[in-house]
Amino acid sequence: MTSDAERKMQFLFALRSKGVTHPRVLDAMERIDRGGFVRGIFASRAYEDMPLPIACGQTISQPSVVGLMTQALDPQPRDKVLEVGTGSGYQAAILSLLARRVYTVDRHRRLVREAQAVFDALELVNITAFAADGSFGLPDQAPFDRIIVTAAAEDPPGPLLAQLRIGGIMVVPVGQSDTVQSLIKVTRTEAGFDYDELRPVRFVPLVEGLGQD
Repeated sequence: MTSDAERKMQFLFALRSKGVTHPRVLDAMERIDRGGFVRGIFASRAYEDMPLPIACGQTISQPSVVGLMTQALDPQPRDKVLEVGTGSGYQAAILSLLARRVYTVDRHRRLVREAQAVFDALELVNITAFAADGSFGLPDQAPFDRIIVTAAAEDPPGPLLAQLRIGGIMVVPVGQSDTVQSLIKVTRTEAGFDYDELRPVRFVPLVEGLGQD
């Protein structure tokens, strides 16, 4: 049997080998147990570097992608962060250790309820979770220092770009849902937006409207 300590060491080694090297990001990913966000028959695979199915036809991203996205986002201790696509809640939980405040939205009420239960159990009090159409962001809370999107859009969504503070960063997968997508880092400047293509990824598509559940 592999002990928890060995499993954690293997988990962190896998992250480093995929390019997740930022000390604060690695520390947050060590402190947030992915096992708490994976249920049912896949729970035993929570520490493998692979995406896994969750409810409502969604997935929990593979840890190395979570780490690379978080690293690119570069959240600072005073930042206010918006996450579009709560999913399991794993990404928001990691961000909660790195930023002052995390707002997370998902179109599936069930996912928001289940994620909130995990946040409460972990006493992560700086996360606010909503069931909402994330493609419109959260205008009432804007502007944000950082925005992270965990579903693929054909282009970086205009309402989200508008809610990014000057100097702020957004990380979003862009591309058609059935082909290769690219992870894009958008930095808002005084003059407009700078775009950096980071790596190919595969995410579920960003869908408008609320889910049925």
